[in-house]
Amino acid sequence: MQTVTDAARLRAVIRTWRGEGRSVGLVPTMGNLHEGHFALLKLARSRCERVVASVFVNPTQFGPGEDFDHYPRSLERDQAGLADHQCDLLFAPSVR
Repeated sequence: MQTVTDAARLRAVIRTWRGEGRSVGLVPTMGNLHEGHFALLKLARSRCERVVASVFVNPTQFGPGEDFDHYPRSLERDQAGLADHQCDLLFAPSVR
């Protein structure tokens, strides 16, 4: 499984796949993956030839008093789980 961190690289990979006539599915997440996420990945795989997952903890999804800084982040574990569940590409951008 490939991991990319910038949108330009993500678009380039997807453009290549689509140029080959491949269908592409997306499973967007905030990371800290569990069986529910992997079920979505399996569903995407059943409907698409290539599957992309994103892991992005978006600060704008946290309201006042919610602790963005303490949201669980487990990127290495997430990468391993995605690879085990046949994800083709992980998009893991920074907040920047």
